[in-house]
Amino acid sequence: MRTVLIPTDFSANAMNAIEYALNLYKNERTDFYILHAYADEAYETFDKENGTLSFNEHTAAIEKNVDASLNELIGTVTNSRRNPKHSFKSLIAFESLVDAVNDFVDKRNIDLVIMGTQGKTGNKKITFGSYTVQVFKYVRCPVLAIPGDYVFQQPKKILFPTDYMMPYKRRELKLLNTMAADFKSEIYCLYISDFETLSNRQVDNKRFLQEELSKAYLFFETTPEGNKAETILENIAQKNIDLLVMINARYSFLESLLYQSTVDQIALHPKIPFLVMQNLPR
Repeated sequence: MRTVLIPTDFSANAMNAIEYALNLYKNERTDFYILHAYADEAYETFDKENGTLSFNEHTAAIEKNVDASLNELIGTVTNSRRNPKHSFKSLIAFESLVDAVNDFVDKRNIDLVIMGTQGKTGNKKITFGSYTVQVFKYVRCPVLAIPGDYVFQQPKKILFPTDYMMPYKRRELKLLNTMAADFKSEIYCLYISDFETLSNRQVDNKRFLQEELSKAYLFFETTPEGNKAETILENIAQKNIDLLVMINARYSFLESLLYQSTVDQIALHPKIPFLVMQNLPR
């Protein structure tokens, strides 16, 4: 049984993420939790000059509207995509998105978070909205981000840039391994370095990767050091990649992208689904 959490702000991008999730797990028994976190919305829309509603009344009104919207959304999805293997539950949280996602990841033992790359107010000139970047940074669970205009394609070709330096999580590799088995996927492990010889630590981690991704067609490639973001994007284009996978860990390339860049300056702009696996405590 798979457990998937899908945050929604009821935007077209969020709906597209739901569609992707339904296709990705079409043949697998899956519990889908559709979440709306509304703390930021409540604070932003509360008019302190307006004495007609107290803050508690204001939040109660928002929660009522959210509950109705979630029920309508789930009704639309279940009526249009009847699948006996899928179940849906709505979740409402008066929290920030990151806090709400982390709380429900723990409470519901979530395997994967799937969300859009942009929200209602998304800037089309940037790849990842601020909420998506925050989730990438701080959520203790794999996160799969779906571009708003992406039409589902089976993840037949997966690019996995790695330096083999950090230990991988068995549970997260199992998630990827199962996906690869379901779609008979090729996984290209890309080592970006001027040095082909691996340290003992890297050799051990590479061996663990081979063992845990046993159901995938694995390819190991090395490419010279350079602009890593450009190298990754070039490989996506050259290999017609369907899914990009990276690991968020201390001192990793992805961490440097997320922490040292503002949202509109992030150098990596994939136009395909992007799975971020976490090397964070859970």
